[in-house]
Amino acid sequence: MMESVSLKSDAAQDVLHAAVDRMTELGAEFADARSQTVRVLGASTVNGDLKQLVQRSTGGVCLRAWSGGRWGYGTVTSFDRESVLRAAEEAAANAKGDGIPGLELEPSVGRGDHRAKVRIHPDSVDLDEKIAAAMDLDRAQVIDDRIINRSGAYSEEVKTNTLVNSAGSDLTWEEVRTICRAMSIAADGQRMEQYYDGPDSTLGFEVVRDADLEAIGRTAASEAIVTLSADRPPSGAMTVISDPMVSGLLAHEAMGHASEGDEITKKRSFLTGAVGRKVASDIVTMYDDGTVPGAHGSIQFDDEGTPASRVAIIDHGEYKGYMHSLETASRLGATPTGNGRAENSGKRVWVRMTNTFFGPGEWDKDELIADTKEGILCDKMLNGMEDPVGGCFEAKCLRGYLVKNGEIVKPVQSFTLTGKSIDILSSVDALSKEVVLDGGMCGKGIEDWVRVSTGGPYMRARMIVGGGQ
Repeated sequence: MMESVSLKSDAAQDVLHAAVDRMTELGAEFADARSQTVRVLGASTVNGDLKQLVQRSTGGVCLRAWSGGRWGYGTVTSFDRESVLRAAEEAAANAKGDGIPGLELEPSVGRGDHRAKVRIHPDSVDLDEKIAAAMDLDRAQVIDDRIINRSGAYSEEVKTNTLVNSAGSDLTWEEVRTICRAMSIAADGQRMEQYYDGPDSTLGFEVVRDADLEAIGRTAASEAIVTLSADRPPSGAMTVISDPMVSGLLAHEAMGHASEGDEITKKRSFLTGAVGRKVASDIVTMYDDGTVPGAHGSIQFDDEGTPASRVAIIDHGEYKGYMHSLETASRLGATPTGNGRAENSGKRVWVRMTNTFFGPGEWDKDELIADTKEGILCDKMLNGMEDPVGGCFEAKCLRGYLVKNGEIVKPVQSFTLTGKSIDILSSVDALSKEVVLDGGMCGKGIEDWVRVSTGGPYMRARMIVGGGQ
């Protein structure tokens, strides 16, 4: 265990307080100042060789002034007092202009020094052990000559934020994320297939020491080989059993982005005005929950200092509401939900998801499959596309299995899933008890990325299948 020490720097605290005071003196109705440092380490291997070792540290300060219903931003990569105060003056000046008068923010008042809840902090582990983890994942994939390319990867991120605001917050918190991945590419003649596996979390290096790295690597390799024998998928409207990764993609891309408060205030979401409407079958629930222990998208506080919370988006088929930042909560007469997030100290705050997932059902996975006369079972996703305006869903699955008369018949190659989100969710007739979350990165627009996770149960619904290799 690491010795418990303060994350705060008294000198940095003084600078942030001075910056908030300066913005308030210049007319800001509300002001905050957030400093951030991010340390990243990554090691990756290819076919037994260490190919990349990245260690970097970045940091900066974001100053925000709120005046007349408008934000003004100032950012600086230096922690120098004069530089920060000049950025504070810039933020106050940028806040002057056409806004939406009469909006009052409801910031949280937080205090304290909140260290990440990890058992083995990555800082306490030698670099050699981290590189060895990537090498072990790689080496475990050597099981068959058909594996033509294999890789192992270890990465960690340690982020420390300090936030001071004019409401009285004086808050420091740490985020730690640890990821391991094994990726195999198998080939047989002209055909190549891939598979990947490995954990992700907001835990520490215990993720690595508690994992069976050999089993993870062997799984990636053996499943890539299995996929070499897969047939082309069928096409057309059919019964689909989405695995937790694909269920999560539906939650995130189709319903999640459309439930972000800034999409609602811009009237760019098909769910604008949908609160209280039926949008799914009675067995469907959906949440965005930044408090899930260990999940990749979990946060203690968002980048406005609002504590993370559990937001019910769908409850037994009924649409319940939106995720919010300070601004969108004020504009829509709601309470901030802890979803105001920024990629880094140099980027603006948007309404962003944390862990977005469908709730569990009452079926065992095997029972659900046995109850399916004909359909396709998904196995991992490759990518998905958001459509908050039109409400459509599109995802590409890594592979799947045909199901006939309650039995898995054979694997099928990569395929796409499409459909209207509400149509798909309204057709859901079975959900598994098991809910699994999978971590990744979420982009908003084309430049801003934050860490999230998505997930859910095995979900049976009607979708359109197509687009084999």
